[in-house]
Amino acid sequence: MAAPRPPPLGGPGGGPGGSGGAAPAAGAPAGVSMRMFHGEVFLGEMEVFPMKQGGEGGLPFPSNEIRVSHLSPPSERCPPLAILQTIAPFSVRCKLQSKLMPPLPSLHRLYLVCFNEFKSAVVVVGDEELHLVAMPTKSEKAPCFWCCSARSGLYASSVRMLNLRCLAIVFDLDETLIVANTMKSFEDRIEMLSRRMDVEDDPVRIAGMSAEIKRYIEDKELLKEFIDTDTVTDNGKIVGTQKEEVQPVSGGQERVFRPVIRLPERNAILTRINPEIRDTSVFVKLRPAWEELRSYLTAKGRKRFEVYVCTMAERDYALEMWRLLDPEGNLINPQQLSERITCVKSGSKKSLQNVFRDRGCHPKMAMVIDDRLNVWDDKDQHRVHVVPAYIPYYAPQAEMANAVPVLCVARNVACNVRGGFFREFDENLLRKVFELFYENGLLDLPYAPDVGDYLVCEDTNFVPSNKDQAPIPEGMRGAEVEKRLNGQLYRGEQREGQQMSSSTRSPDDEGMSFRGTGAGRNVQPNGGALAIAPSVFVTVLQEIGRLCDSKVEFRSTVSNGKSMQFSVEVLFSNEKIGVGIGKTRDEAQVQAAEKALQNLESSYLSFVAPIAGVPNKDSRKSPGSGNGFLEDVTCSDVDISMHEPSGSTLKQDHSNNLDKLSSVMSLIREHCLDDQQVVFRDQVQNSSPARIEEYHFQVELAGQILGRGSGSDRDIAKLLAAEEALKTLKSTSDPQIKKYLRPVSSLYRFTFSWN
Repeated sequence: MAAPRPPPLGGPGGGPGGSGGAAPAAGAPAGVSMRMFHGEVFLGEMEVFPMKQGGEGGLPFPSNEIRVSHLSPPSERCPPLAILQTIAPFSVRCKLQSKLMPPLPSLHRLYLVCFNEFKSAVVVVGDEELHLVAMPTKSEKAPCFWCCSARSGLYASSVRMLNLRCLAIVFDLDETLIVANTMKSFEDRIEMLSRRMDVEDDPVRIAGMSAEIKRYIEDKELLKEFIDTDTVTDNGKIVGTQKEEVQPVSGGQERVFRPVIRLPERNAILTRINPEIRDTSVFVKLRPAWEELRSYLTAKGRKRFEVYVCTMAERDYALEMWRLLDPEGNLINPQQLSERITCVKSGSKKSLQNVFRDRGCHPKMAMVIDDRLNVWDDKDQHRVHVVPAYIPYYAPQAEMANAVPVLCVARNVACNVRGGFFREFDENLLRKVFELFYENGLLDLPYAPDVGDYLVCEDTNFVPSNKDQAPIPEGMRGAEVEKRLNGQLYRGEQREGQQMSSSTRSPDDEGMSFRGTGAGRNVQPNGGALAIAPSVFVTVLQEIGRLCDSKVEFRSTVSNGKSMQFSVEVLFSNEKIGVGIGKTRDEAQVQAAEKALQNLESSYLSFVAPIAGVPNKDSRKSPGSGNGFLEDVTCSDVDISMHEPSGSTLKQDHSNNLDKLSSVMSLIREHCLDDQQVVFRDQVQNSSPARIEEYHFQVELAGQILGRGSGSDRDIAKLLAAEEALKTLKSTSDPQIKKYLRPVSSLYRFTFSWN
């Protein structure tokens, strides 16, 4: 919580230079007398003091006159100085105080309105806004202001975002969120791969290329059918087009309806950029987990991020790709598309300054999701979260091979960035701003948060290899889009294709490479063992927090000693569970996350042991378990099947049996995508007078029997059936069962391998 705000006037005190009284302190800059107006209303004479010695840079008011044009929008929780320090750090140009005692009523009213309603008085000078911020004073003097400068329009948009606890996020399109192809690009890629196969000797690589070509051909045939008939045949079912209305980007445009076919099971969409020209048809693959990321950005109808797009693609293409990604316009209002989508000329650098040309946000409050770092301006690169390139034809299994899907990692990163930014804003900047007086100086202003301070690299790449050829470009990029959609041909493509067959693509272009002796396209590094970077500790911890609906926070500090080491603490639901120290913030954060996971494991196992009968002693020292919590939390932590209950044990305590049954069923449901499909089915009871009554139960998942149990007690029979079902779920290889299981369970089933 911020400290209570001091009263606007009164108290023992200091003057504008920090000494006290009406006169400035010895050595402080001398004041200049100026007349102040609000519109045409005269407010009084003001004494203006430059912030720097000798008045360096001069005073900002033209004609030695202060003319307030309007008041800024009110702020609900952020004083104007905190907002200005965030978007224009240390931009205080001068101080102002009334010369008349008592001041004119109009000036006094202006001062009180600004102070109490968190407004600033705005003086417009060219493309700059000078914000007069009402400041409390230690002396019993007249109204006092600090004058801060900011780019015109930036303050108003920042007030809204900071009050809503909202940041900005900028997306790239091609190979970050989508991969799109036309008939021509499909044909070119198939031809390029065929040429590579002709000169390849390795049978494993040839098999990989053959599989890749098959995937291209399959989607190419669907696109051809769409072009010819406006239908596609998907798994024997004919799917027709739907006419989707395209909102006009600017007024006066006619309504446009595009033919579109959505194939959610394939994560694919077919569309036509120009509805009148069939050759502008495009086959689009959406990156898995986009829906999860999109839902996070607008959860519960409240925007956590303002969304922008920056791409090197042609504009009409970019607008349509974004419409496919955000069909309801929840992320970007259709009326804002022209300002929110930035198309950069191929070969130029992307920059946040260009993205926010309308001054809708300050770059310090924005993060970027892109598959390439080097396309961004140097000053923005620390705000870019780099994701592996989306390559569904080269490595279709790569997206799900990681602990968490790539876009879920991006969601976790965005969540962590937002939490870190506003924690710094609330706990440091706001608190210290409320403690400032008119008499303070520039050096008393607190540090302003920057998104780049909290952006931790989440490495989801595979380990590079010198053996495997890198994939060819899978979708269209930049100028290629415009040429293809306008019917122009790449006359140099054939030559480029020949060059590609003898050279590999750079990591910057693709963002993903592989190692090992697996097939060139169906990659299984190290014979199938996935090599995971240590920073996955951070990702897994954030995912556990999300699944448990608990807040995960990272707090970092830098030591003041010569070693300049970073220290990071991990808070889980506001409880410190791990600390890490390193030469870099990333190193410290990874170490803290690893220790936090170990502590969570220990706490969790000690909690479930009395319920599940798991021995607590040396529970983490199972063979091959580098980190027990990550190894198999959902299974090994409550491995009831390892302890077959005897008849006497089962009859001990009815309530214990119910507790055990509840624990086992919870684990079963955690494994399943839809726990409504898990049912107990009561079998026929044996009511023969010659035998004691016996109960029979079986557990079914979507009609598949997972386990059976029988006993003289109803709950015992259920417990035995549930235990056998859990054992089946953990060991099954039956695809009819596995298709109903949660992919997220693999989150806890890794083996880490690094040196």
